[in-house]
Amino acid sequence: MFSILPLKGSIDNIDGFFCDGVSAGLKSKNKLDLGFIYSDTPCLIEAIFTKNTFQAAPLKHFQRYPKDFKTNFILINSKNANALSGQKGIDDIDYILNNLSKKFALQNPCMSSTGIIAKPLEKDKILLAAKNFDLSHKNAKNLSEAILTTDSFAKISSYEVILEDKTSFKISTCAKGAGMINPSLATMLCFIVTDAKIPKADMKEALEFGAKTTFNAISVDGDTSTNDSILLLSNQKSKAYEKQAFKEALRLLMQDLSLMVIKDAEGGKKVVAFEVKEAKDFEQAQKAAKDLANSLLVKTALFGEDPNFGRIASTIGASGVACDETRLSISYNDIFVYKKGEILLDDELELVVGKIMQKDSYKITCYLGMGDANFTSFGCDLGYDYVKINADYRT
Repeated sequence: MFSILPLKGSIDNIDGFFCDGVSAGLKSKNKLDLGFIYSDTPCLIEAIFTKNTFQAAPLKHFQRYPKDFKTNFILINSKNANALSGQKGIDDIDYILNNLSKKFALQNPCMSSTGIIAKPLEKDKILLAAKNFDLSHKNAKNLSEAILTTDSFAKISSYEVILEDKTSFKISTCAKGAGMINPSLATMLCFIVTDAKIPKADMKEALEFGAKTTFNAISVDGDTSTNDSILLLSNQKSKAYEKQAFKEALRLLMQDLSLMVIKDAEGGKKVVAFEVKEAKDFEQAQKAAKDLANSLLVKTALFGEDPNFGRIASTIGASGVACDETRLSISYNDIFVYKKGEILLDDELELVVGKIMQKDSYKITCYLGMGDANFTSFGCDLGYDYVKINADYRT
């Protein structure tokens, strides 16, 4: 048995980890745009990255290190993705990190970036600001602000896990993401630190287990970024660890963050859970749920607060999963509008469902009647502000 307790704060909760954010002049008006995470001892590190073929330079740089390397430093910049930058993008990272290593005692330093694609990295601005870092700082608020792009708020979460023998470990995170969110990670950077004595062999398994029903189950707009990254670092300082406890704590933490990303969706006002039940198998349940979260027609119906369940049914039918209109049932917050071929939505019920759709969050459940597999994805509405934000992104 174990207990998982929420904590206030973020990365600054964990003994031995330090962080801060500064302005390097990448953003206008002296906004914070450059941050770091530093550990006073080398950390085990594991990552999962975007499935986009055009992975950005920081991801390629990371993957040059040996499989079991340790690190004590992550440099993070916003405003520039350092993507589609070819070998020069990797060389720029080497230039920055090699120069920083002359001032600080860095071991296998890594870099992470977010922002505009196909823009040269302003490496001299970054290096000049980074040389002024104080690696003894614990300012997670500044770090959280520095990594934001179109986000309207920082994404943080933290837990303490108390094991049956009364030993404990902590796990905390800082993330960003609001647009280019698709169920294949998200346009997001997520940095997770822990003092758990987790074996290296368990780290990737725990990340992939957590991502399956969290970051890989959300969608804002169906677009997958070049920079999506989840990094997990462990300094092992607590000496405490239990595999299932860690996996569950990590999943909870990733669930917190993924729902924050959906809540902060560019121009979005609603968080909607798409539950697909009674699918033929897990893969088909997942496919149908993700297609619902991605559908532009469904998203615009959510924005218009229109209980047009025909769009729900049409998306399921187009998904390629096994389905039959005589077995299909659809409900909004458990109010059925269609049940095994029978249309239940009338004028009176439309008013009831319309009020559900006015809420900030609710669920749409689809029973396929083909098996016993279930999957839930999370999406949002798509409104006018999404177009405005992304039309002006480079300005």
